[in-house]
Amino acid sequence: MKKILVLILLSSSTGLFAQNDMGTIQSKIYQTAGKKIVVYTTAENTSYRISATDTVQFKKMGQPFETQICVFVDPSQSFQTVLGIGGALTDASAETFYKLPEDKQKELLIAYYDPQKGIGYTLARTNIQSCDFSSGSYSYVKEGDKNLKTFNVDHDKKYRIPFIKKAIAAAGGKLTLYASPWSPPAFMKTNNDVLHGGSLRPESYQSWANFYGKFINAYKKEGIPVWGITIQNEPMAKQTWESCIYTAEEERDFLKNYLGPTMQKDGLGDKKIIIWDHNRDLIYQRASTLLEDPAAAKYAWGIGFHWYEDWSGGDQMFDNVKRVHESFPDKNLLFTEGCEFPFKLDQLRDWKLGERYGRSMIHDFNDGTVGWTDWNILLDENGGPNHVGNFCFAPVHAITQTGELIYSNSFYYIGQFSKFVRPGAKRISVAPSRSSLIATGFINKDGKIAVVVMNQTDKPIDYNLWIHGQAAAITSLPHSITTLVF
Repeated sequence: MKKILVLILLSSSTGLFAQNDMGTIQSKIYQTAGKKIVVYTTAENTSYRISATDTVQFKKMGQPFETQICVFVDPSQSFQTVLGIGGALTDASAETFYKLPEDKQKELLIAYYDPQKGIGYTLARTNIQSCDFSSGSYSYVKEGDKNLKTFNVDHDKKYRIPFIKKAIAAAGGKLTLYASPWSPPAFMKTNNDVLHGGSLRPESYQSWANFYGKFINAYKKEGIPVWGITIQNEPMAKQTWESCIYTAEEERDFLKNYLGPTMQKDGLGDKKIIIWDHNRDLIYQRASTLLEDPAAAKYAWGIGFHWYEDWSGGDQMFDNVKRVHESFPDKNLLFTEGCEFPFKLDQLRDWKLGERYGRSMIHDFNDGTVGWTDWNILLDENGGPNHVGNFCFAPVHAITQTGELIYSNSFYYIGQFSKFVRPGAKRISVAPSRSSLIATGFINKDGKIAVVVMNQTDKPIDYNLWIHGQAAAITSLPHSITTLVF
């Protein structure tokens, strides 16, 4: 990907605008006259894939008329700080990776993790024990070992651990990694099965709380730092694969009486604990039940969520995320999983795959989300491996018979954010004047601003990027996403 030198920094000496100094802000913004914006585009029916397609200039505009479509940007209004953007490093991704020839392995790592040549992922999720995207079910302890004396992560040493280490190296030696369990061992559950739901036995609460620290320390010993954990993947879903049910009250009590205190006692109090880790539909009920209890809330860094509540790709219940942010502004929101399914190889180039990512990311960031994590970063030509046939789409698929890598447009839609919105960036105020465009924006720590604008319509849309009386004329192509960098 071509590297473009950004020609203007709209920043104070600290890299952020002071919200109480409007005179200084106005002065700096009016200096944008004649300065340049680089436009990066991904668009259907074109060859543009995060391509530098235009360079435009700010000119004085003043008050726009109703007929002039604008995307208004106010860098003086800043909000949440970005943790990162990335995807999950699962058993399935790791196993597929090692079926590729070395040159394709290198290509994939650069494509995902190099901030100049690729899209610069900085965030990752992985599974604790097996999940649906494993070749089979497995545990880190032997059956019945409630004292965890047999605990080991030897299973992960074949594929997943070396894969994660390669990803960390490709990201420059630092990758914010969190981990999620899909199920406790069978003997700890009411149904004596890692599959098909069931619940954690009350007498197993302490043993399971100890399990998280065992995992974190085992991965640390392998050279992989774990930043945080979620309590349970999809705690209200009884699945044919690894799953475990927690009511909101059960998750609250497990957190405040067992997991939180145990992490503190084990010297792991700095590790972030994320509650819920399920869909937007029930997020408010779960968040309010846990976070209105101070004894539980003190251990919760934030709330994780997925997008699967609406299979059709419709509204996706974005406002529920906003309601949580409004009610609990001191807690962080983190998108922890999303993908399209069921997998069909002949639909891999369907443009709607990417558009759902763009729509979700814009809304989620505008609703207060600090980080965004896609599901598997790599799957094979069948949408797996997956031991229960739950095959899904990923941004990149490998044709393992030939070693070919196929990049779906979702890779580029995510990249329109991850390449230009870096950890430590702050979201700023962005407001389109027409519903045919959706947008969000950020100011990075180095002062560079990135505004992401998405057009889901069949027609080009001419608009002005407007900042305090200065504007630049831009055309948004049909079914496109652009990032404006200045």
